[in-house]
Amino acid sequence: MEKKILLAVDDSVHSRHAIEYAVRMSSVAEDFTWTLFHVQPTISQFLLDEAKTDYKARAELKKIIRKNAEDAQGILEKYKAQIVRTGIADQRINVATQPKVLGLVKDILDRAERGLYDAIVVGRRGLSRVQKAFMGSVTAKLVEHSRVIPVWVVDTNVTSTTIMVAADGSESSLRAVDHLSFMVGENPKIKVTLFHVMPRLRNYCVIDFDDKNAGIDQVIAQGDKRYIDHFYAHVRKKFMEAGIQENQIEIKVTRCTVNVGKAIVDEARKGNYGTVVIGRRGASKAFFMGSVSRYVLDRTSNRALWLVS
Repeated sequence: MEKKILLAVDDSVHSRHAIEYAVRMSSVAEDFTWTLFHVQPTISQFLLDEAKTDYKARAELKKIIRKNAEDAQGILEKYKAQIVRTGIADQRINVATQPKVLGLVKDILDRAERGLYDAIVVGRRGLSRVQKAFMGSVTAKLVEHSRVIPVWVVDTNVTSTTIMVAADGSESSLRAVDHLSFMVGENPKIKVTLFHVMPRLRNYCVIDFDDKNAGIDQVIAQGDKRYIDHFYAHVRKKFMEAGIQENQIEIKVTRCTVNVGKAIVDEARKGNYGTVVIGRRGASKAFFMGSVSRYVLDRTSNRALWLVS
């Protein structure tokens, strides 16, 4: 079945990394079709207003519009040629550009929703002071406002194709598994690690508890085991239906020491996973997008993060 990917690009190294990642993932996911989408720069409102009554301003506006369109087409054709050189068929790659209408984030989301895309892929800038502003204005907003379509955030040059799913047993976590199954199913080469962090009482309450509450933690752990065992039964069924066999699935469970998000980030780094898949919200308000997925988004580097609503 065809999987439609919207690659939101600009003329930056971050977009190039996102494209390289998408191409690399085509080795573990068949039937990808891509649309390279570029939103053209904002045109000065002053010039737009002046162009309504001033001939020279109108001529200048037309010149800027034409240049923006030409520059955008140049960026898109450059990226398309880069993808074709990897051996991917020309007809599987579409290009699209438009002037900014609703705002960069809204224009990307509008295109993705109207086109019924299966994922939005965007390159993430680094974490310098200036680049954090980009995270606040573009990448984080895409994640926050994409209520239906998963967003893949690619940080730098991701080379590993190994996959980890952060599983907390929630409905959102099950949808993350569903998305992964659809995107990479029917591939006997892939390996998927389901990683679960056993919560403690402090994950549900901000009060700083002492060791006297070890009994409560044990009760929580027992309940969590029953809950996650039931979840794994559903996950195995979904994977089997997608053509992912039992020997392709590994389950890792760890006890939470500091916080759930840190445990996920540490495991992703330690296991050298190229892709981390996570639901935006978890089993309780304290989890995913919430505190956990936001923590993971802020601190994940040198890999791709799939955030699934």
